Amino acid sequence: MGSEAVRLEVGGHTVRLSNPGKVWFPERGFTKLDVAEYFLAVQGGVTRALRHRPTTLQRFPDGVDGESFYQKRAPKNRPGWLETARISFPSGRHADEVCPDSPAAVLWAVNLGCLTFHPWPVRAPDTEHPDELRIDLDPQPGTDFHDAVAAARTLHAILDEYGLRGWPKTSGGRGLHVFIPIEPVEPFVEVRRAAIALAREIERRMPERVTTAWWKEERGERIFVDYNQTARDRTIAGAYSVRGRPHAPVSAPLRWDELDDADPRDFDLLTMRDRYAALGDVHADIDDHAYRLDALLELAARDARDHGLEDLPYPPVHPKMPGEPRRVQPSRARHDRDEPGGSGD
Repeated sequence: MGSEAVRLEVGGHTVRLSNPGKVWFPERGFTKLDVAEYFLAVQGGVTRALRHRPTTLQRFPDGVDGESFYQKRAPKNRPGWLETARISFPSGRHADEVCPDSPAAVLWAVNLGCLTFHPWPVRAPDTEHPDELRIDLDPQPGTDFHDAVAAARTLHAILDEYGLRGWPKTSGGRGLHVFIPIEPVEPFVEVRRAAIALAREIERRMPERVTTAWWKEERGERIFVDYNQTARDRTIAGAYSVRGRPHAPVSAPLRWDELDDADPRDFDLLTMRDRYAALGDVHADIDDHAYRLDALLELAARDARDHGLEDLPYPPVHPKMPGEPRRVQPSRARHDRDEPGGSGD
């Protein structure tokens, strides 16, 4: 196709795609146009996952072999039809982020080099109350995707016990995500508290295989339930996003009955198009549900009351929160206590 721009008509809008023949995935030979055509093929699913959600764009303007960066603020020269939403960061500052509410908006972002969309778990106009509780099952060294599946099975059983339902998807890497739609009534801090309670319950049932330890030195060869993905300004790659890896994997929505046979490498820029054509969006009904977190918040209260389990550390860039433990890795804390004049005695 060369470097001559093409114009794509979608949803009543014209999107100009510059340098459509530019190779973005050298290992597979996939071009910028291939990426655009992929997102067109899954447009219903990707826009369902992003609709009304302020979204950080992970951009790879020179392809996966080049530099990448995250863009949080919507560019000033955006088209007038592109929706945005104002979000507030932990620092108290604000920003207007893109809300890719249409296939045209997705293609506009692709033209900027965006492969991975990172939507917030909130929707405009209420960006203070999450409508999804997102569980990130993150394999640590010595574990893999199938270990994450085992943890997801336990999670599935716990959700059933609490009258909740989750929708699983691959991360596009070795991990697994489970999204639980919730009523947007609790602030970020309470949603995170519910996520910690859920993570601790998985850990109790699989102590040798699952951990909530924030510090890597304590995790061992276990699946880390990254509860901080529910903290303000922490996002998870959206469904159908392409990940910036050489083989062009995508974050693939799955049904629960597919997990045992799934392999994340089976879902890429080509195979997902075929899967979507055959099955459609297997998470299409997620927005028909919204659960309350009362039961999980009660579990958190019992953990505190009966087991002395309080808050866990926030991410390093997050402001110190009330009731949060010290953000000092255990080996450093032990070293400090053992130093002359330390408080270890």
